[in-house]
Amino acid sequence: MATEACTKGQVKINDAVVKPSKEIIPTDFISVRKDQIFRRYKVNDVPATRVGAALVGLYVTDMTPPEDIEKMKLIRQTASYYRNLGTGRPTKKDRRSLDDFNEDLIDNDEFES
Repeated sequence: MATEACTKGQVKINDAVVKPSKEIIPTDFISVRKDQIFRRYKVNDVPATRVGAALVGLYVTDMTPPEDIEKMKLIRQTASYYRNLGTGRPTKKDRRSLDDFNEDLIDNDEFES
C-alpha cells in the first residue's frame, strides 16, 4: 500500500514527492495524503529494525494542523449520515416490502371482484 501511495504522489518527504525506496533521516517531515487531507509527521528517530504499529509513536510526532483534523472529522460525519426514514429513494429492503404489500393488495382485489 505504501509503494502504491508513493507512486501516486500521495507521499512527500520535506515537500518533495518521493519514490518508495527513499531513505529517511531524523528531522524529516513526511506528508501522507489520506482521507482527502495531508497528514504531516516529523521523524524523531529511525528504528534499527522493523517495529510494530503500536511502537511507531515513539519514532514520529504527528504535526497535522488542527484544522485538517477537524476537516477529517467533518468528512467522516457526512459519510456516516443516513437518510431519515421515509425520505429519498427506497432501499432494497424498502422496495421488497412495498412489492409484497402491493402483491397482497392485488391478490385481495381479485378475490373481491
